[in-house]
Amino acid sequence: MDIQALQGLSLMSDKDSQTRALQYFEQLKASVDGWQLCIEAFTSGIYDSDDHVKFFCLQVIEHFLRNRYYKSGTEDQKMIRHLLSCILERQRASVEKSFLKNKMSQIVSLAFVVDYPHRWPDFFSALLSIIKQGQWQVDIYLRVLLAIDTEVVDRDIVHTQEATRRNSLIKDAMREDCVKNLSDSWLQILTEYESSHVELVCTCLEVIGKYISWIEISLIANNRFVPLLVRFMSLRLLRESACDCIHDILSKGMEPLGKVELVESFTTVLQNSGSLQPPEDEDEEFVFKLSKLVNNMGVQLISSWHKLKGVDDDNAVKVLEAVETKVNLLLHFFGDEDDDISGSVVTFVQDYITVLKQMDQLLPKQRENVEHLMYVLIKKMKFDESYNFEQEGEEEAMFQEYRKQLRVVFNNLAQLDGQLALVTVHNLVSHMLPHWKEQELWDVEVTIALLYQLGEALPTSHGQHFSGNAEKASVLQEMMRTMLKSGVNCHGHKIVQLQYFETLVRYDRFFACEPLYIPDTLRAFMDERGFHHRSPQVRSRSAYLFSRFAKTIRIHLQNYLPEIFQQLHDLLVLNTPENGCQTLLSNEDQLFLYETVSTLIVTSNFPPEKSGLMKEVLAPIAETFTVMLEKMATETNEQKQLLYAQSISNAMALASRASKGFSGQQTMHDCGCEATFTDLLKIFLQAINVPVQRPLIHVGLRQYLHRMVVCLEKDILPFIPLVLEQLVKQPEARELHDFIPLVNQLIMKFKGSIGPFLQAVFMPLVTAIFHTLTAPGDELDQQKKNDNKMLQKSYYLFLSTIVSNDLMDVLKNQDAQNLQEILLTVVQGAVEFLDPPSQKLCFNILRKLTEAWGGLKDVSGFAKFIYDSMIPACFLAPLRPSFDIQDGQTALALGECALCLKSIYENRGEEMLTFLQRDYLPTLQMSTQQIIEFCQALQLDIKLFRNYYKSFFMKAKS
Repeated sequence: MDIQALQGLSLMSDKDSQTRALQYFEQLKASVDGWQLCIEAFTSGIYDSDDHVKFFCLQVIEHFLRNRYYKSGTEDQKMIRHLLSCILERQRASVEKSFLKNKMSQIVSLAFVVDYPHRWPDFFSALLSIIKQGQWQVDIYLRVLLAIDTEVVDRDIVHTQEATRRNSLIKDAMREDCVKNLSDSWLQILTEYESSHVELVCTCLEVIGKYISWIEISLIANNRFVPLLVRFMSLRLLRESACDCIHDILSKGMEPLGKVELVESFTTVLQNSGSLQPPEDEDEEFVFKLSKLVNNMGVQLISSWHKLKGVDDDNAVKVLEAVETKVNLLLHFFGDEDDDISGSVVTFVQDYITVLKQMDQLLPKQRENVEHLMYVLIKKMKFDESYNFEQEGEEEAMFQEYRKQLRVVFNNLAQLDGQLALVTVHNLVSHMLPHWKEQELWDVEVTIALLYQLGEALPTSHGQHFSGNAEKASVLQEMMRTMLKSGVNCHGHKIVQLQYFETLVRYDRFFACEPLYIPDTLRAFMDERGFHHRSPQVRSRSAYLFSRFAKTIRIHLQNYLPEIFQQLHDLLVLNTPENGCQTLLSNEDQLFLYETVSTLIVTSNFPPEKSGLMKEVLAPIAETFTVMLEKMATETNEQKQLLYAQSISNAMALASRASKGFSGQQTMHDCGCEATFTDLLKIFLQAINVPVQRPLIHVGLRQYLHRMVVCLEKDILPFIPLVLEQLVKQPEARELHDFIPLVNQLIMKFKGSIGPFLQAVFMPLVTAIFHTLTAPGDELDQQKKNDNKMLQKSYYLFLSTIVSNDLMDVLKNQDAQNLQEILLTVVQGAVEFLDPPSQKLCFNILRKLTEAWGGLKDVSGFAKFIYDSMIPACFLAPLRPSFDIQDGQTALALGECALCLKSIYENRGEEMLTFLQRDYLPTLQMSTQQIIEFCQALQLDIKLFRNYYKSFFMKAKS
């Protein structure tokens, strides 16, 4: 061993020494005898005092066992056996660190899965023999069994088919060979070390829990083990492990009647011993495990009930009675103050409710249980006094997750008994909200939260619960009225404000029935309770919720628009470096307000004023944009430059969002707002050639251009050449890549009518792309390579968009040399571009061009291109080593390639067959028989030819 290299294993070593140790590690793994050196070092005792070196050696040996041991010879097997003997009978086991013991156990298990049962049939005899040597060997024995479980059984590990088959054989062999002896050894360990070494007993219980899933249940569920397990449940140091072990035993896959018998037998002995009652010492960890055990009992019984129902109804009734006997325990744990304990029985709660849903009629006791569940649920949904609303951490996040589970339970209870849910929440609302000032925060919040939750629990609430007829007003409508009258929106705490606004928006249809509540609701949104709240969280959420609220009831807001616009005026001020970006709402929040205001203007009843109102809303953007652009250009501080750029980009994003109020050009025209947005576009285009922060600013500009394609339609076309002209002056791959989707959007929207425009911009754009892709660059610049690849993909998508939208004349009308160059780039993409989706796209382009131009009447020398380039591409691409036919995406490209060939045949007929037979296929060293076979296959229907084509290349590449 390289002593100097091993010194780098110490945590105190310098970086160079650690690097050398890592290199030595890789060298030993790769070498033929590195593992042997490590075995000698480990077994010699030289490094017994150095844990790092021992672990290092074991890792090298592990690599050998995982990768090469299965094909080892007799001598190698002997050496591994020697190592395993040293591990199992290791005299230093008492002082070994736990991580070393685990690694040694893993080494034993890795050799085991290769050698057992064929190369080492008496493995378990050797393993079982060591437990007589003392407690340290028992420890290693149990760790080895756990490691074997990890390699052979653990369902959380994904195994290959071969490994799964191997593991099944191992378990079958163990069932015949040793599991009886193993269970005897477990009983021996449990009884012998119960008093002296409880850690060994706990590990043994873990082993039993792991192995019970696949061994015979009678080996453990018997008069030898069960009394022990029950007794352990009363011993403080053993009860948690015993509880886990019983949980695992009850989880074993079994037939329903056998499972019921198992659960009930354990229930009986545990109840008789008092073990199912939470201990008086308030050990939360044990209570948590006990609650999981009760949850499992209920879940297993209900699972058996589902299997028996309709098949064996008499026994199904008995199982349901057994479930009912567990409900008191369920309610006890569900109501525990500790949320982890309560949450651990939620599955049982949900399954029990599911059972009750299938009952024709609930029994009085079952109805009482449901009411109790509802009571406990409301209590548990309340925020705790310790909840930190200002700085939510891990505990708060855990409570929110737990609360989500409770909301699901509430929904299910409401589906089971909708009247109970309505009456319960109605009582809360009636008693709490009118007197909210005298109530605790959490009581007020949970009341509104449950009112909100009814909307999800009772889906009909949006339709049937709100009507304009006061005589038919529902309970839910009454509750909304109570909440709005109560003035609870003046509550000082943000959590109540947030829940209040969420509830308003959930039941926004209420305001269509009772519009008299709209003014007060609007004021709540606008003042210090909403947009002007001291909490940024409330302000932000209010902006989003108001956008939803306003869109839904916009018809009823007509009379309040002047007040709304006035109140929102200060909130539409841009965040700029000049005001320190300290406006009340963030950039993202303002997006919602701009869209809301736009929607309200568009749907308002005063058409002559719409354009003036829209201009007023967008005026801050128009006024400050040019100023910010100039300041950014002259600013030398990069941080301030970035702030200006963010403000400029955000200004364009806000204008884009304001255009969302218009569904298209007609809407914008009807509102008289075209000039407003066109003028803004002219202002924004100043940013096309900014000297700094171009990528960030161009994001906002492109976003606005995309929206204007929708809102201005063809009126935007005169501006596109200007944008392109600036782009091609100093083309960059990423900018061109980001610009192409805009052109694609124009093509797909206007199709054939955009031909003249596309004709004008086509070659300048293509030339800029070619220039950028072929520009010299640093070979090590990975970012540039990635940008070029993205641009190349966009280029092929651009060509595909053209040929897919009946605009092939744009290509046909190009100069012959330019067209030839473009076609060759498509062939190059089909053959050489290492991106299967793009290759598929290229073959698709070639196929569509063939369908349009490939007839006997030649178009621009296209027939020559077919024979010189296209047909060879259909063979060269699949034959490339990088073309993996087994890959799903590549297989799709191959299918498109076959379609391309088929299209050529359909358009050129016998001429193509002659070319293949006489001129091309012989150059591929194909025999005459193969050539005839290929040409015959080409004349079959496309499905048969595609299958043949795939098998042809699979054979060619094998």
